[in-house]
Amino acid sequence: MPGLKSLPRCSLLALLGCLATAVALGGDAPVDPRVDIAKKIPGAKAEMLKPTPIPGMYEFARGTDIGYVTSDGRYFFGGDLYDIKEGVNLTDQRRNDARRVLLDTLSDSEMIVFSPKDPKYTITVFTDVDCAYCRKLHSEIADLNRRGVRVRYAFYPREGPGSDSWKVADAVWCSANRQDALTRAKRGEDIKAKDCGATPVKREYQMALDLNIHGTPGIFTPEGDYISGYLPPAQLVAHLKSLKEENQKLAEKK
Repeated sequence: MPGLKSLPRCSLLALLGCLATAVALGGDAPVDPRVDIAKKIPGAKAEMLKPTPIPGMYEFARGTDIGYVTSDGRYFFGGDLYDIKEGVNLTDQRRNDARRVLLDTLSDSEMIVFSPKDPKYTITVFTDVDCAYCRKLHSEIADLNRRGVRVRYAFYPREGPGSDSWKVADAVWCSANRQDALTRAKRGEDIKAKDCGATPVKREYQMALDLNIHGTPGIFTPEGDYISGYLPPAQLVAHLKSLKEENQKLAEKK
């Protein structure tokens, strides 16, 4: 940075303009503090950090994992950050944003969709064909559709690559009628299908891990809200309605 004597003369009120001129004349650009913080966190990048409403505190996001770090990079803590005045869970909002970004990369063409004619709600369900509660949810798919719920299924064989659940998921995808094959698989029937090459199972399995799904079924709204586990149709619809109203209120505040 040029010395004070080399700075153009200007009034105190024009100080910012003078500093900008000094930089244009060859001074050093201001250093982004996130760069220094990131250097102290293994595997971190500056773009993973974001200022919070708390002075000296930065949000650190790695995918859907959210934590907080002090501006000197020394102290880190997990947990949720609340705006008490507004009654808002700021951390949950950021998790939802991160989930939504991931979910938006999944198209209907990569999933098995059960939809009513005029859906009121859409959910993306990460499912394991052998999961008992996944099977219970699917046994009520007609009821969910009648209640206006559109269900997009993505595969999450929790035992991982090479497991029987994974092989069944591949077979379901390679079937001529995927809806029927999925329904039969969830009844425990043997699914036979010719190898059709690459399936979306591997990508959806990895996405489930990135989303930090704790169990199956893992249910998400288009806004990124996470519903962990099975709910009966009436309760699920009531919950979806409540989430939709909350998201509308939050959108109005922005």
